[in-house]
Amino acid sequence: MLINEKLIIKIIKQSLPAVVSITITEHLKNIEKEIPREILPFIPKNKKGKLQIPKTLIPNKSENHYMSGSGFIVGSDGLILTNKHIVFYNKNTEYTVITNDSKKYKAKILSRDPINDVAILKIDANNLKTLPLGDSSKLELGQTVLTIGNALGVFENTVSLGIISGLSRSIYTNEKNMPPQELRGLIQTDAAINPGNSGGPLINLKGEVIGINSAMVSQAENIGFAIPINAARRDLEDIKKYGKIRRPFLGIHYLTLNDILKEKLNLPFNYGALITKETKHDEAVIPQSPAYNAGLKENDIILECNNKQINEKYSILDILEEKNVGDILEFLVWRNNKKFKTKVKLSERK
Repeated sequence: MLINEKLIIKIIKQSLPAVVSITITEHLKNIEKEIPREILPFIPKNKKGKLQIPKTLIPNKSENHYMSGSGFIVGSDGLILTNKHIVFYNKNTEYTVITNDSKKYKAKILSRDPINDVAILKIDANNLKTLPLGDSSKLELGQTVLTIGNALGVFENTVSLGIISGLSRSIYTNEKNMPPQELRGLIQTDAAINPGNSGGPLINLKGEVIGINSAMVSQAENIGFAIPINAARRDLEDIKKYGKIRRPFLGIHYLTLNDILKEKLNLPFNYGALITKETKHDEAVIPQSPAYNAGLKENDIILECNNKQINEKYSILDILEEKNVGDILEFLVWRNNKKFKTKVKLSERK
């Protein structure tokens, strides 16, 4: 790979002022429970074995801070993008943003995306350096990218270089402070994404953010994932228009069918979304939801949406990602060996 060293250095210098650290403020005993195991070896301890939080992260003696992750400024008035899992702690937790010039600001969480691992924060500041947003729909395999963040919550302004090694990836995350979640349409990169890097920018050689660093595969080397920036663009537009992130709600639990599930469950289709409970405590169709009002029932199979087949490459989650609150969908449904069509008007996810 031919690397223009001067260009890389220029992009880093331009980008660093807009990359921030995000810390959580809690009692020390609560902080210790939340520290990822990967970070523990890098945090010093006193003679009694208690963690010693770096002084640079402690504004005063009455507070205990712990580095949660990274973020980046997208509005000169203090608008910041980061990961949802970074700011998903209990209601008593406070968040502090530390800018590149070591200034500290109390952060307000404006909204968390219910579908994507994206959150939008606000700090009380003006005339801040910002990062320009690129277009993640035009990415290609092999593109050179940079990641910037606070690796392991200890090594600030850590930069790594790599390429885009995969597109439209899907993974399941199981963060201990939030429920399991499927993330789809992810950018895969071999640029290092370590604990603490999450929420930082994935940047192209134009100096534009094309993704938000989100996850890594701990059992492998050089496999990290980022949320495409176009998903966050939509969230920013919602914030400006509605003051919050609005996402459509259907109201079902389901399995996306394939060859294996068709055979295992003895079903007539290897595609579609089978409406079913995830656990015995779930409702397959949530009462008073759009799906409920449209007459959908447990064990129905939704075969098509707006005449497009539902499968593993085009799931219910993909449909909701591209639709808006108030949109009307037409489903082709299979029930008791018969097919029928029904229309569903999407409501707002709460």
